[in-house]
Amino acid sequence: MDIFGKSLTELRDLIKSNKISSKELFSYFAKRAEKYNSDLNAYLTMIDFTDHSEGDLSGIPIAIKDNFCTQGVRTTASAKVLDSFIPPYESTVTRRLKEAGVLFTGKTNMDAWAHGSSTETSDYGPTKNPWDTTRAPGGSSGGSAAVVSSFLAPAAIGSETAGSIRQPASWCGIVGLKPTYGRVSRYGVIAMGSSFDCPGPMTQTVEDAAMILQVIAGKDPYDATSATEEVPDYRKQMTEKRTLTFGVPDEYMKGLDRDVEKKVEESLKVLEKLGHKVKRVSLLDPKYSISVYTILQRAEVSSNLARYDGIRYGNGRDAFGSEAKRRMMLGTYTLSHGYYDAFYKKAQKIKTLIIEDLKRVFDDVDLIVAAPTPMTALKLGEFEKYPFFGETMDVLNEAAAVAGTPAISIPCGLDSKGLPVGLQFMGNYFDEGTILNAAYQFEKETNFFDVLAEGRKKYE
Repeated sequence: MDIFGKSLTELRDLIKSNKISSKELFSYFAKRAEKYNSDLNAYLTMIDFTDHSEGDLSGIPIAIKDNFCTQGVRTTASAKVLDSFIPPYESTVTRRLKEAGVLFTGKTNMDAWAHGSSTETSDYGPTKNPWDTTRAPGGSSGGSAAVVSSFLAPAAIGSETAGSIRQPASWCGIVGLKPTYGRVSRYGVIAMGSSFDCPGPMTQTVEDAAMILQVIAGKDPYDATSATEEVPDYRKQMTEKRTLTFGVPDEYMKGLDRDVEKKVEESLKVLEKLGHKVKRVSLLDPKYSISVYTILQRAEVSSNLARYDGIRYGNGRDAFGSEAKRRMMLGTYTLSHGYYDAFYKKAQKIKTLIIEDLKRVFDDVDLIVAAPTPMTALKLGEFEKYPFFGETMDVLNEAAAVAGTPAISIPCGLDSKGLPVGLQFMGNYFDEGTILNAAYQFEKETNFFDVLAEGRKKYE
């Protein structure tokens, strides 16, 4: 049976109709990983086939970012400090996936501690972009994006603090959904920025993303920040016939690579063709989100990484990489006596202004449209040209991250170098259904301009 390129939804139907067994399907992806992972360095740890629960995703293989604790399976967050860490417990996301019958193919590479936007700060070497292995896949969920893009797994779980799902999804030509902060439990996720971190799906199709979100979303007694809002039927909301109003912030169209700008403009015409209203709106310049995120996230990093020492985890603090050290030092500085009010407290005030600004715009539009990142995938090593590389690449993602609102990146074509370009929809709090609806309509109209099929050609 020809499995190559089939979506998670299609594979689930094959299993349910007994046209393929879960063991055969798992073996198929394990063999693909064995063939291609040495070139891509997308997986850090492979997982053997095991018995699984009966559920909505029974027998479906999914890759897991290596900052989700998996009981009995090494979990490193791509940091040598945790090189030998075997969690004695399961994260809520992976537990819910297991209960739905999911099989884990392996743990994917990432920027160490999720510090970065290229997967080049990994202590285990960079992941390569499947479209061009001389380029970065984005980050920090670069390994998860790469396994989906090269079809080493039909879907993967990533996590986002400020663009770490959307930016690699854009650079690797796949779908990446960042839910509302608190919609998905953070329990068992190795924390980067606790008030920002959002687990989410990285998939080939919008329907696949909706299906995974349905499983992992919801209140969790182990996470006090998880939301009590009822989880709707995302696939039903996704397929409803709706006419929407999209807002295009002028501030988010500045500084884009010409090819990215062109593809976004072409995508706006597609939305208008589908009968939607597209209007120009104004938001705070995204540079303010960069400043707020940089200060608050570094402060949280300095706190979160303080727990890692040789007594608990076997490797001393001298195993920290240079990026982690820089972030800890800056975070400690902004929280120190005499600087707390000048930096941290002021950043919290501006965060409130960003939230109010987004709420104001959402009174007039259903969704905000922008690019997920100003440019397409850069060459490996180019991140060294940028003092704040992550913030530069994630500038268009950080408002939603700071405010905690949901957003999605979907493919919208290729640039002049043949690299994928992403399109971003940002929605109001807990309105993932509208985001999925718009993305699904776009996918059905364009088939993402065959981006996924084009990207997989060298991996057939």
